[in-house]
Amino acid sequence: MNITSCVRSLALIPLSMVLVTTTSRAEDSAGYSWNNNESQHYAELSFDGSPLVRYMYAPLDESSDAKRAETYKPYLHVYSPDGSQIITKGPGGLYPHHRGIYFGFNKITYGDGKRCDTWHCTNGAYEQNESIDSIDADDDSGTLETTISWHGKGGELFANESRKQTISKTGDMTQIDFESQLECADGIDKIHLDGDPQHAGVQFRASQKVADETAKQTYYVRTDGKGKPGETRNWNHTKKDDPVNGETTNRPWLAMSVVIDGARYTVLYLDHPDNPKPAHYSERDYGRFGSYFVTDVTPDKPLDVKYRYFIKPGEMTVDECQKLHDEFVGQR
Repeated sequence: MNITSCVRSLALIPLSMVLVTTTSRAEDSAGYSWNNNESQHYAELSFDGSPLVRYMYAPLDESSDAKRAETYKPYLHVYSPDGSQIITKGPGGLYPHHRGIYFGFNKITYGDGKRCDTWHCTNGAYEQNESIDSIDADDDSGTLETTISWHGKGGELFANESRKQTISKTGDMTQIDFESQLECADGIDKIHLDGDPQHAGVQFRASQKVADETAKQTYYVRTDGKGKPGETRNWNHTKKDDPVNGETTNRPWLAMSVVIDGARYTVLYLDHPDNPKPAHYSERDYGRFGSYFVTDVTPDKPLDVKYRYFIKPGEMTVDECQKLHDEFVGQR
């Protein structure tokens, strides 16, 4: 992906001009349409009048600790495929730094050895949506392109991210494509991204209701089969020779199945082979899962990643997951 130059030029477009287009499109109930609610700081995509996702982009608010915790990172809320409820977590609850589909690392080093954590957003670190550069809907999908600034200790800018999220309906499933390019900010010659499977990478967190009510009904579908309810596997970063580490490294995909308000949903996570490797995976019964990697970013070498999610009502089989993976990477 090479979207940086496009994003930089689009970032010069006043947000009010983008909003005019969005508002007129949102009035139509048929097909894909965006409603960009500037006052509430979210952009919601619907299909035939039924909501699919809601991008949360409130600017950092440091008027109180609570407000800061609500606003220290942008993220994507996901609705159930029928649009009846949001099935992802926002601020608060168990592990308040988890929310929707989000991206960060808890062990970042940049510049002359400065360290920060954009996962928990401690010591002044945060991520902030700087602009909505493109917001569009056509007969096939809705697409949102944004610029996100990454800030380290004391709020210092060290990186700029160009994020593109494309959402569509595929049968009874919602498909979400997540693409990102992370670059060094001016004056930064290197960024080292590191962490552990529980606190880094592009991850998904299901509704707080899973943690509160149905965690023991959560199960994972892996390349070697369907797991047992409540069973999880996690790459062990403290014991590199742990037998589980082989299976939890460089998985092509992973699916999590959770129950929310009596309905089961399965979320499939597809990791593109072009993403940095090795990728180490983490699973939690309360509904957070994904993978992370270790890499360096320099002015000449930005970080490009792409992932795809499918959200399906009910369950998914190994064969279904594998087929969707193969289509994602172009094998079929």
